[in-house]
Amino acid sequence: MIKHALLLAALAATTLVPGSVAAGGPQPAGALDPSKALDAINMTMVHDVISPPAAARYYAYSMLGAYSIVAARNKSLPPAQHLVKGFGADLRLDTVRAPYDYQVAAYYSMLETARLLLPSGENLADEEASFLQDMAKQGRKPAVLRQSVRVGQLAAAAVVKLSKSDHYAQLSTLKRYTPVRAEGSWYPTPPAYLEAVEPNWKTIRPLVIDSAGEFRPVRPCAFSKDTASAFFHQVLAVYKAGKQLTEEQIQVAQFWDCNPFAVNTSGHMAIGFKKISPGGHWMNIAALVARQQKVGFDKTVYVLLAEGITLMDSFISTWDAKYLTNRIRPETYINKYLDVKWQPFLQTPPFPEYTSGHAVVSNASAEVLTYLLGDHIAYVDNTEIPFGSGERSFKSFRQAAQEASVSRFYGGIHYMDSVTGGNEQGQKIGRYIVAKILMPNKKSLSKK
Repeated sequence: MIKHALLLAALAATTLVPGSVAAGGPQPAGALDPSKALDAINMTMVHDVISPPAAARYYAYSMLGAYSIVAARNKSLPPAQHLVKGFGADLRLDTVRAPYDYQVAAYYSMLETARLLLPSGENLADEEASFLQDMAKQGRKPAVLRQSVRVGQLAAAAVVKLSKSDHYAQLSTLKRYTPVRAEGSWYPTPPAYLEAVEPNWKTIRPLVIDSAGEFRPVRPCAFSKDTASAFFHQVLAVYKAGKQLTEEQIQVAQFWDCNPFAVNTSGHMAIGFKKISPGGHWMNIAALVARQQKVGFDKTVYVLLAEGITLMDSFISTWDAKYLTNRIRPETYINKYLDVKWQPFLQTPPFPEYTSGHAVVSNASAEVLTYLLGDHIAYVDNTEIPFGSGERSFKSFRQAAQEASVSRFYGGIHYMDSVTGGNEQGQKIGRYIVAKILMPNKKSLSKK
C-alpha cells in the first residue's frame, strides 16, 4: 500500500504533457492481457472464501468499469449503458480532455473496482503499483499513466455507486434463515454442518433479467419415501453411481468441484481447503479462449463483462429456485433412509439442492460464449491446476457445460432432475441475454 501511494505521488508531481496518447499504440506482449488482472482478482476471492453468488456479483462489477472505458474509445462496441440497465448516466468519460492510455485505464479499473469492493481488496493495491511500474518501464509517460489511473478510478467509482443500489447492503438486515427438519427439506450436512449460503440472494437486483423468478425451472420431482416413487429412483441413481464411479467420472467430478471452502476432518482436526468458485472457473475459460482466439484487448474485456453479467444473473435465478423448493440433498436422504455410512464423492455444499447451480451457470455461460467467440472451438482448460486438478480438453463451450453439469451427479450432491432442470434453466437465461443485450447491440467487432 505504501509503495502504491509513493508511486502515485510521483506521477502526480510530474507535469502533464498534452498531446496524442497511445489510444491505439503498440500493445506490449503480455503486459496488457486482461486475464492477468483477472488472476489477481481470482486469488483475492479465493483468499476471502467468497460464496459462489457473491463471487459472480464481484466479477460482473469488476469488469463493468473497464468495459465502459474501452467502449468509450472503441465505437464498434456497444456503450456500457446498453448492456447494464441503470449504469452510466453520470459516467462522463467524454469530459476527460488530458491524454490517457485507455487500455491502461481499463486494466487499472478492473483492479481498482475489486480493491474497493472485496473484503480484503486492499491486497490488490500492491498489484496496482506493480502494474503501473511495469507500464512505466515499458515507456508509458508518467503524465499519461497518472491520467490513466484517474480515468480508471473514475470508472471504478461509478461502478461502486451502482453496486450500492442493488440491495446487497440490505442482506444482513433481512430475516435470518432457519432450516426446518420437515421431511424433504434441506438441512445442513456433514462434516462442518455449515449455515445456508445467501438465503436471501433473490433480493439482489439483476443486471439484465427482469427478476429473480423470471426463469424459474420446472417443478422438481416430489419428495417420497415410497420405493416405487420417481423420487426414490432419483435417490437410488445417485446412491448406485457413487458406489461404482469410473476413473473418468472421478476426474470429471474433481475437475468441476469448484468448492470455495471444503472441510476435511482427521480425528479431532478439521482442515479447510480453498478453491476457485464455479463463476471464477467460467471467467477463466472466457479469458483463456479469448486469448487463444487472439481477439485482442477490447473484445476480451467485452467477453469478460458479458460473462460476468451472465454469472451474476444466473446465480440470482438459481438461488431463487433453491430456496423456493428448499429440497433435501442426496446425502441427507440416503443417510436417513438407505445407508447411514454412505458419503458423496464431493462435499455437499451448504444450500438447498434444486436446481444445480453448476448446471445453470455453465449452460448460461456456454450460450453467451458460443455467441461471442464461436461454436466448436476446441480448447484446453487449465483453470484447476493451481487447485490440485489437471487439464481437460473440450471441443466446445456447450460440451464443457454438459460435463460440468453431470459432474455434480457423479459427485453425489445432485439428483439427475436437478441437473437436467438446471441445464434448461441456464440455456434459457443465456439465450435471453444474447437476445436482449448482445444481439441487438452487435456491431463490427474488429480484433483490436
